[in-house]
Amino acid sequence: MSGIGTPLEILFAFVLMLGVLVTVHEWGHFIVAKLCGVRVLKFSIGFGPPIGIGRFRMAWHRSGTDYVIGWIPLGGFVKMLGENPDETDTPESRAHPDETLPSKPTWQKLAIVFAGPAMNLILPIVVFVGILWVGVDRRGPVVGTVEPGSPAAEAGIAVGDRLVSMDGEPVGFFDDVERAARERPGETLRLEIERGDAVRSVDVTVEGRPGLDVFQANQEVGFLGIQHTRQQAVVGVPDADSAAGRAGLQTGDRVVAVGGEPVEDWAELAAAYSAQTGPVAFSVERGDEEAPQTVPLEAPALGSLTELGLIPAVVLVAAISDDMPAQRAGLEPGDLIIAVAGEPIGSFATFREMVLASEGRPLEILFGRDGETRTVSLAAQRAPSPTPGVEDEVFLIGIQGANAVLQGAIARDRVRNPLESVPRAVGMTVELTTLYLGGLKRIVSGEISRKNIGGPIEIAKQSHMALQAGWDRFLNLLVLISINLGILNLLPIPILDGGQAVLYAVEGIKRRPLSLRTRELVQQVGLVLIMALMGFAFWNDFSRHWSSFVDWMKGL
Repeated sequence: MSGIGTPLEILFAFVLMLGVLVTVHEWGHFIVAKLCGVRVLKFSIGFGPPIGIGRFRMAWHRSGTDYVIGWIPLGGFVKMLGENPDETDTPESRAHPDETLPSKPTWQKLAIVFAGPAMNLILPIVVFVGILWVGVDRRGPVVGTVEPGSPAAEAGIAVGDRLVSMDGEPVGFFDDVERAARERPGETLRLEIERGDAVRSVDVTVEGRPGLDVFQANQEVGFLGIQHTRQQAVVGVPDADSAAGRAGLQTGDRVVAVGGEPVEDWAELAAAYSAQTGPVAFSVERGDEEAPQTVPLEAPALGSLTELGLIPAVVLVAAISDDMPAQRAGLEPGDLIIAVAGEPIGSFATFREMVLASEGRPLEILFGRDGETRTVSLAAQRAPSPTPGVEDEVFLIGIQGANAVLQGAIARDRVRNPLESVPRAVGMTVELTTLYLGGLKRIVSGEISRKNIGGPIEIAKQSHMALQAGWDRFLNLLVLISINLGILNLLPIPILDGGQAVLYAVEGIKRRPLSLRTRELVQQVGLVLIMALMGFAFWNDFSRHWSSFVDWMKGL
């Protein structure tokens, strides 16, 4: 929070996020109440007095309803005639007895109560339909990296192959295959791949290995060994006595040309090198040197980069964290991690998941330094998650890898036919809702730390970060919080919509209204529960951001 611009941006993102969510929620109550013939006295977005300067006020009266936008953007409400038990005998309720909420049948009361959460669950569908109409970039079904020794490599899949279908179903995006593979360890997938002008089918048996689910819990996951990202042409030279080592190539060199032929990723590097028939020179960028330097080979080009003594630098250590297993084991910046437990590392993503899923078991790591290979054993330790907004502890070894990947192929996901986009939007909303319910269940059971519960400060922070990242990220967060709001409001806690629905259902069964004393007692219990939950969320917010807030205040 540095500079006056950032707090204003945070406030703008927060108000925009909550403003949309609250308006949609309260509009649901409002419109269904109107349809049921209930007189709505006030429709307020925000609390407190109306926003205004001088005589200008964001408040107006129309058709018997006061519309207000208040100063405090932490919610909103719809006030209906006769809604409060102590306001059933007023001049207005006596003048319009058929327009009071208590006069309506139970099913209409329930419809009014459920309309708010329902709108929060419908909003994601509308947002997704809009996103699909505009179109969004997604990971195209093109293989960017094939890890050595993986099931995909053994099946003959190569970098640049386009995934056409899986088990007879068309593949639209890379995620389709990646998700299916992770969910089906031990099974065989029939993939149809396109290479050049030829299309062929291959059977790939998905390898099962320890991994993480979407909630970062350990489980067996499927491993194919393909990545969407492309491996940058950054080389590792584990053996100083190899032809590459003798020529002067070093681990961490980024090859920009081979024999004058520009290269960008590892596949282009391999193709350019294999095309050489005589002596060859590498143009490389090394460290902080501004100009590329030329490294000529003394002998004609060998058959492959592996024979030359080069491997992809997929896990090149850029930094080491203090007092972490990697530092205690003697790893240093510039080291190249080659294998773990005898298995070659083909991508940083694979290495990261192996560490996270290790549960503290010793890992035997083969790494290269100064043209020599060495082995070290270390065990990951629990440490705060580096993922923003996640408060759980995860297993880490304390290294930061150099970014050695490039973006893979991008495909535009655009659907403008509502007969196709609406069912897809519904499916996406159901999937996210199911995911949210699974997370809520794990928070209640303690499998996910309750420190992850956030309040207004965390919502403001995440909204600001999402808005900075782009409107697509902001809309995705809007969808998630809208589902959150819809589900939480359905909980049978008095004051919340779910609690009100329970009270109306009880009254419908008894065929008479609850006593004023009973309603007051129930509302008090609900208020205590809600205040406790809000207090816990605020405590998490302040605990999480207190040091940043203090630093910001000092900066002022």
